[in-house]
Amino acid sequence: MGAPHNIKRYGETWPEFRIDSGLLILEKLKDKIILSGGWAWHFMSEPGHTEYKHAHDHKDIDIFVKKENVAEVIIILQQEGFQKVWTRYDHLPSEENFRRYEKTVESDHGKSHRITIDFFERNDLETVKINGFTVVRPDVLLSFYRNIHSSDKCWAVMAAKDLLEKRIDPVGHPRLSEMPN
Repeated sequence: MGAPHNIKRYGETWPEFRIDSGLLILEKLKDKIILSGGWAWHFMSEPGHTEYKHAHDHKDIDIFVKKENVAEVIIILQQEGFQKVWTRYDHLPSEENFRRYEKTVESDHGKSHRITIDFFERNDLETVKINGFTVVRPDVLLSFYRNIHSSDKCWAVMAAKDLLEKRIDPVGHPRLSEMPN
């Protein structure tokens, strides 16, 4: 589970170039993937929301890929300059056949950052379609914070838990990207 947030840092936002570079590769993959983690919460949030660091985790991009799309997704990633990166999880037995791909990009301001894509194979996920992207259904996504995702203190995760407990659909709800009181 994620570490408690330093509330003195609330209000910090993700650099625009990090969001833009993530969106660029996601646009190329969107018909072949299912988004999970912070990027799923990003698309479930209101369009045009402020990219607060504590609202959605954009350090990496978590995707699920149906087995029939795996080869095509790998080809697209390689064509876009992503390389397979070995992790300590690669040799562990897993139904999801975990992979990690990374690419270093440079912004217009000369800053470089790494785009990390954590890639899981899975055919049985319940999903919702939002703005042309397929994302893990919110209640299913919340269940992943026990084993796949670690940022369970993100505002979107906490807000979605609360909304679902009240039987309110979190998709498009402003609380997914609002700073808590």
